Amino acid sequence: MEAAHNGPVTDTAPGTVNLDVTVESPEEMKELGRRIARVLAPGDLVMLTGELGAGKTTLTRGLGEGLGVRGAVTSPTFVIARVHPPLGEGPALVHVDAYRLGGGLDEMEDLDLDVSLPESVVVVEWGDGKVEELSEDRLRVVIDRAVGDTDDERRTVTLVGIGARWAELGAELAGT
Repeated sequence: MEAAHNGPVTDTAPGTVNLDVTVESPEEMKELGRRIARVLAPGDLVMLTGELGAGKTTLTRGLGEGLGVRGAVTSPTFVIARVHPPLGEGPALVHVDAYRLGGGLDEMEDLDLDVSLPESVVVVEWGDGKVEELSEDRLRVVIDRAVGDTDDERRTVTLVGIGARWAELGAELAGT
C-alpha cells in the first residue's frame, strides 16, 4: 500500500484535505481501513463511493476491526443498516448501504442517522448526495479501479477530509 508522494494537499475549498493511496489487494484494503480507524472518533461520518465490487465493504471490515466492534462486518445491502456495538470503550460502527435508497432525504431520515452519529462512527456506502447534511465534517472515500489496468486487485483510494476536523487531522490521515 503506498500513499501518493505529495502527501496531503489542501483543496481549493477551505478545510479540505486530499490524499491518494494505491491499494494492491483486498488485504491491503482492510489494512487501510484499520489505519483510518485510528483517527476516527464518535461523531465521524465516512462516505464511501465506488462501483460495485470496488472494495467498499472490505474497507469497512477493516474499519470495524480497527475500531474493535462486535460482529462480522458484511454488506448491509438488504437490511440497509447494521449497528456493530463496541467490544470495549470505543464507538459503535453504524454501517449503511444507501444503494437501494432513492435520492430522497426522507428515506435517509427514517434511518435516524442523526441520532446515531454523535456516539458512533457512521459509514455510508453510496451516500453521495444523500447524507452530506448530517455533518459539516466528513471523510469521503472514493475507490477507483485503474482504467486499462491489467491488475484487477489494484485500486486508487482517494481520501477527502472535509471540514475543520479533517483539516486538523491532515498529517495523521497522511500517515494512513
